[in-house]
Amino acid sequence: MNRFSAPPACGIRRVLAPIIAWVAMALAAGSPAPAWAQAQRDSDLLVNLRHDWEVARYQSPPGDRERLFAALAGRAHTVADLMPGRAEPLVWEGMAMSAQAEEEGLLGVWTKYQLTHKAKALFEAAIRINGDVLDGAAYIGLGMLYYKVPRWPMSFGDLAKGGELLQKALALHPGSIDPNYSYGEYLFETRRADQAVSYLQKALQIPIRSGYQVADTGRREEIRALLNQVKER
Repeated sequence: MNRFSAPPACGIRRVLAPIIAWVAMALAAGSPAPAWAQAQRDSDLLVNLRHDWEVARYQSPPGDRERLFAALAGRAHTVADLMPGRAEPLVWEGMAMSAQAEEEGLLGVWTKYQLTHKAKALFEAAIRINGDVLDGAAYIGLGMLYYKVPRWPMSFGDLAKGGELLQKALALHPGSIDPNYSYGEYLFETRRADQAVSYLQKALQIPIRSGYQVADTGRREEIRALLNQVKER
């Protein structure tokens, strides 16, 4: 997968730190690191990706987001190489590319086209491995692409397909904030604002998850903003 910009030094350190610790333990033992050490390394790498996503999405100025998402896509690709057979880093890479493509005014049409098609392939690959991870985020990401990108022959857009994928995520995780918000947003964007309200209100009532305070707080702000748009219609 192509890199779009070099990760900043701090990002490189965040990716390498768990790997260095894992290698050190292996060298000290004179054999490959035990399974628990590798599991801890993988967990740390995935937590770092989630943290970087939250910072880029909810705590960074709009002018910095395209660069941050591009760097995050590169780091997620590195993690995916280290964790073959795991769906999570593929999802993070796809989410980063999708978000990068959404940044208005910063990318050319061809770059957006490339990013969305690469993100689509990543989400599809993640679903083939395990579409249930991260509260169905691969289904959500793929569904959003289908209903937001242009239709053929410009791209692969398909409103009905997008709705089906978002409903799949919702069926897997009916009590999670992201599937409810995403399907509510889809209903709003497809001119079914009255139907969207129940999903958005349910999403708003779901408790903030431990360790996800930044993401869930930011999502709640997006939900309230969308509910305000519904009221204004």
